[in-house]
Amino acid sequence: MQLTTLLRDSRALATLAVPLILTQLAQVALTTTDTVMMGMLGTADLAAGGLAIVLFNQLRTMGVGLVTSVGNQIAAASARAESAQDTGPGTARDESDDEVREIVRASFAVATLAGIAGAVLMLLIGQALTLLGQEADVVDRVQTMLLALAPGLVPCLWFQAIRQFTVGMRRPQALLQITIASVAVNAGINWVLIHGTWGLPKLGLPGIGVATTLVYLLSFLALYLSARKDAVLAPLLSLNIAKADRATARRLVRLGIPIAATYGSEAGFFSVTALMAGSFGSAALAAHTAVNQLVYIVFQVAVGLSHAASINVSRELALGRTEAALRIKNTALACAGAVMVVVGVVYITLPDLVLSPFFDTTGGRDADAVSIATHLLLVIMVLQFFDCAQNIGVGLLRGLDDTKSGFRITLVGYWAIGLPAAWLLGYAAGLHTLGIWLGLLTGLAATAILLLRRYSASLRAKFTAQQVVPTA
Repeated sequence: MQLTTLLRDSRALATLAVPLILTQLAQVALTTTDTVMMGMLGTADLAAGGLAIVLFNQLRTMGVGLVTSVGNQIAAASARAESAQDTGPGTARDESDDEVREIVRASFAVATLAGIAGAVLMLLIGQALTLLGQEADVVDRVQTMLLALAPGLVPCLWFQAIRQFTVGMRRPQALLQITIASVAVNAGINWVLIHGTWGLPKLGLPGIGVATTLVYLLSFLALYLSARKDAVLAPLLSLNIAKADRATARRLVRLGIPIAATYGSEAGFFSVTALMAGSFGSAALAAHTAVNQLVYIVFQVAVGLSHAASINVSRELALGRTEAALRIKNTALACAGAVMVVVGVVYITLPDLVLSPFFDTTGGRDADAVSIATHLLLVIMVLQFFDCAQNIGVGLLRGLDDTKSGFRITLVGYWAIGLPAAWLLGYAAGLHTLGIWLGLLTGLAATAILLLRRYSASLRAKFTAQQVVPTA
């Protein structure tokens, strides 16, 4: 790829990716605020609230997966509408606009049903926690927190459905402002409801759950109103689920289930390795937790690049530009590589600064954990590129409407390669936590290679088919 072409494609990708990356980072700040507020209430509330948030986030992530393909479907439909813009009313342009409206209605219906089902399941899991060996006092606190969080799942998924609509239409700018504002609003409502100021009841831990639910509702309303004010988006924004086409909703669910399963599989992969790290002692688990949080923060860059690349692939294919779609892979990987080099330099040159939010790096209290984490920084310096690359690979395949291959490949990479490698290097080879992260690196690298090869092979097949000219 020529440098001028790479720079041009990178600018086009960054236009969509940067707002999404910043939005993802703002969402991390949102959950971090909740955690800090829970810590202020005491250890018991932090333990119970943290468990409730884990359960909520697991179901939220799966629900988000169900509507993630909406952006790709809308990007393709809007591209077809643009290509027909000169044909006048009552033609392909109007048909494509109708298709976008139908996708929006169907996505809202899927989000509603998924939110209701997830909320019910969340409450049922809360009732079963005692059977899973949790202390009675913790279970009581978790259940009250889940009761406050459960109603928030529906507006959360409504927000995600409209988010995918705005991203698919390549107009996500309002997302960032709304998400940043939600962080401040969340902190304020948390404080008011926890402590019962301004004459409101003092709710304690459940107040954080109520605040989260209210913030999701307010965020949805803000994004909806913003879209209604947009001259391009407003005519296409139809939320009447009573008119939702069942065939379209089934297509979205069919595409979304493998995405939801992929998200769940990845979360489970990292959860198992956390349990493995814990078997080597509290210092090892603390180091693993700190480094894992760093990976999670940087991973938001991957999420933004993946979504942007995925949307652009759907758009280019809808316009018949297969060669341009093939270039998107290299552009996204180049952007990811540039970011990871900068992050890696920081890890090498300023390890104490990087680890200082988690440990006392100046004293001896956390010396063992700091030593382990410092060595792990050298591993994640490489691991983060492959973590980013595999997420980009999943997004690229989603741009081809191929969500099943992504799920199958991640199962192989995570569970058939990564987990055995982590066990062999961590236990059999005696490398302990370092071996676990080398196993993670192996699994993510294998997953990235397989996903990107699958994408390239699929696109080359499409490109070859387009070059075949029928003989007379």
